[in-house]
Amino acid sequence: MRVIIKDNYEEISKSAAELVKNRILNKSNLILGLATGSSPLGLYKELVKICENKEITFKKIRTFNLDEYYGLSPDHLQSYRYFMNVNLFNHIDIDKKNTYVPDGLAKDIDKFCNDYEKKIKNTGGIDLQVIGIGGDGHIGFNEPGTSLASRTHLVILDEQTIGDNARFFNSVDEVPKAAITMGVGTVLETKEIILLANGIKKAKIIAQTLEGPVTSMITASSIQLHPKVTVFLDKEAASELKRISYYNFVEKQLAKMAISL
Repeated sequence: MRVIIKDNYEEISKSAAELVKNRILNKSNLILGLATGSSPLGLYKELVKICENKEITFKKIRTFNLDEYYGLSPDHLQSYRYFMNVNLFNHIDIDKKNTYVPDGLAKDIDKFCNDYEKKIKNTGGIDLQVIGIGGDGHIGFNEPGTSLASRTHLVILDEQTIGDNARFFNSVDEVPKAAITMGVGTVLETKEIILLANGIKKAKIIAQTLEGPVTSMITASSIQLHPKVTVFLDKEAASELKRISYYNFVEKQLAKMAISL
């Protein structure tokens, strides 16, 4: 696992975008896994700029989103399909037919979840998965206690998650109580993962995720089991890590060796 610590959110967003750019340059038909929330917003803004500058094209790219609120239509202002369209897809040269977000109105949930897994598998699997981290350490909507072998499924949201997301709605009562999410096992099958976190509120859970035991009570800790992970943190989010000096030393040595992202 590579832990990259930058001074601020803008810098981690640019560094993460550079990694994504390089992966697309190496594979023009990359299968990209995407996340919503505040953490990847800066990354998406940087990718829009890079695309506008003709440095990369998304014409052959296919994307799969981690999750979607259950009960929200794609055009709902707080749906994750709407979020992705407004913050990324509307501004890059991607064919929206190649962008997949879980269906929040799926009638047969089990069938939809199984089909979503099959669709990912039939593309050859996700090459690069972007994730953030919830206040309780969840990835996707895989709440504490979710099996680390879980696949795409319906989940009832934890009260902390509902409270954390209430800021996007008029009141906590409007926040959906369930979501469809890729499972932890689905995420761990991706070929590469990048995790972004910023702010002092994420410091404690980041320390537990990266330097604590692997546990289903902090589903993000499962990334310790993955062979290729890059974590982008600002100084505040990294502030409770015990091995900061080592992570910074690693980056200095890689720079001297001219090893890039």
